[in-house]
Amino acid sequence: MIALGLEGSANKLGIGVILHPPKDGPAQILSNIRHTFVSPPGEGFLPKDTARHHRSWVVKLVKQAMKDAGIGVNDVDCICYTKGPGMGAPLQSVAVAARMLGLLWRKELVGVNHCVGHIEMGREITGAQNPVVLYVSGGNTQVIAYASQRYRIFGEALDIAVGNCLDRFARTLRISNDPAPGYNIEQMAKQGKHLVDLPYAVKGMDCSFSGILASIDILAEKLEQSAGVWKDDGTGEVITREDLCFSLQETVYAMLVEITERAMAHMGSSQVLIVGGVGSNERLQEMMGMMARDRRGSVFATDERFCIDNGIMIAHAGLLAYRTGSTTDLNESTCTQRFRTDEVLVKWRD
Repeated sequence: MIALGLEGSANKLGIGVILHPPKDGPAQILSNIRHTFVSPPGEGFLPKDTARHHRSWVVKLVKQAMKDAGIGVNDVDCICYTKGPGMGAPLQSVAVAARMLGLLWRKELVGVNHCVGHIEMGREITGAQNPVVLYVSGGNTQVIAYASQRYRIFGEALDIAVGNCLDRFARTLRISNDPAPGYNIEQMAKQGKHLVDLPYAVKGMDCSFSGILASIDILAEKLEQSAGVWKDDGTGEVITREDLCFSLQETVYAMLVEITERAMAHMGSSQVLIVGGVGSNERLQEMMGMMARDRRGSVFATDERFCIDNGIMIAHAGLLAYRTGSTTDLNESTCTQRFRTDEVLVKWRD
């Protein structure tokens, strides 16, 4: 079976084509392309501008993905699209495109939960069997484990997602959004040396990032007002923009490692799977790896092709659902900004 997947829940428009062999062999990625809407430094991406970008590029990317895959319309069994969660206007653009293709090609539609798409693609690529999942992106932060045909949420962000925290601090520093603000924060953090004291907000199994962002924004303002020469009030060390990026990463990632370890202990699991755009961060993978080794466990993660939002994960998760008989009627092929991970009945797993 072959599925075409369309992802556009945020600023990345991704189109992917995947093939599932008839005898449950490994999935074959036939094409996986995307185009990103990049806003100016110091600015975020507005829903209306992002939606306009997706509408402008979707036909071109679908044609290119089909060409790269070497298939025709008759080869496609179903069209999968992101139903949610995400930003309203971009989601609507992709849903309309999926409906258009479904009507033109007379193919079944499958609405896919964005978070489940990340998880299933991560499991497929890494081979992780039944891991505790840390899902970290610009819009979501969740610690998840599978039980009784649901992906159960053990802990999550109480306010903003960790990726949103990083992105907004990048705006404060007016760091470029190309290729991604979080990536550029990561590169600056590698040059940082001094750890600045920031709030550490773990509340049970949940995290809070808005207070940390507010605190480091104040420090960034102090640094700017001092013409780049500012000393930590406690240690007397000269603090740079790179030190602030380093401190932010170390603090928020330590919080994520803590709640993930607690979920591992509860589940008796020795595996961690990191998915979502922030999951491609090398420092997060390193910190999680140190924790997992102490527990005689292992960490699974993918590179930016599959961590960052992409169409192939939607095609894969949608085709898994399609093979169990799940489809989305045209009249129900809507989208929603709020679509929790644990709302999905995972019929393709025992």
